[in-house]
Amino acid sequence: MLEQWDIDQAICVSHTSKENTVLRSGISPEKVFMVPNAVDTAMFTPSPKRLSCDEIVIVVISRLVYRKGADLLVEVIPEVCRLFPKVRFIIGGDGPKRVRLEEMREKFSLQDRVEMLGAVPHAQVRSVLISGHIFLNSSLTEAFCIAILEAASCGLLTVSTRVGGVPEVLPDDMIVLAEPAPEDMVRAVKKAIDMLPGIDPQVMHLRMKKLYSWDDVAKRTEIVYDRAMQSSTTNLLDRLPRYLTCGSWAGKLFCIVMIINYLLWRLLEFLQPAEGIEEVPDIGPLHAQLDSRDDLCEAEENRI
Repeated sequence: MLEQWDIDQAICVSHTSKENTVLRSGISPEKVFMVPNAVDTAMFTPSPKRLSCDEIVIVVISRLVYRKGADLLVEVIPEVCRLFPKVRFIIGGDGPKRVRLEEMREKFSLQDRVEMLGAVPHAQVRSVLISGHIFLNSSLTEAFCIAILEAASCGLLTVSTRVGGVPEVLPDDMIVLAEPAPEDMVRAVKKAIDMLPGIDPQVMHLRMKKLYSWDDVAKRTEIVYDRAMQSSTTNLLDRLPRYLTCGSWAGKLFCIVMIINYLLWRLLEFLQPAEGIEEVPDIGPLHAQLDSRDDLCEAEENRI
């Protein structure tokens, strides 16, 4: 149980993740905080030109592995293409399940409607996203899913499996959820296609800027770290018995690692005491610095 280990505070990216952590580890809920991920909205922006809906492009960017639901895509894509002749897929990503997707494309003769990009560098993800109208996430398990944030920030309507913390990520009018089953995912795609005329990518992007900010994440994370720093410290002799409860072999191994770390820390403290290390000053937010600098310049001008 983590409650018996060296856990002062913990951070989870969703309420679902927090619940799982508390249930599986035994750590007190008061020690676990929910701090979501965020998205760089300055990097992930919609296309300046709104895409025509004459052809609907569904984008998938994911590792092509079992956990990401690649097997679901193999069943969903042919059915969506059969029902909607104007739909085309762009799939970015690589992995062991890529072969199955390529076989599916060959089997149903979808070479002109399913484009396989392979691995996509993160710097090029936006250029792929803004080529589409809908982002499709088929994960079987997910604590949060930053890819959904990136897609929404680019103005794409999301269709996703209802797993893990995904239902917490976006408001209901920005995402269509489905059970991780082919029939329900096809239903969700159909619903998303019907919703597209009412989706404004620029408005969606502005909403994402308000919903998710790395500045906000940093502030909330700092609060948790401050709480951890204020927690009462426990000496090594009191902590070692906790590690022994981790297992007959793992517990002993953890104890050895902790003892080595402790001795290394004492050696470094002897060679270079902490008192002799200069601390980084807290310079505050950039906007506060700029305001202060402007005030100084104005005061100097008035003096002259």
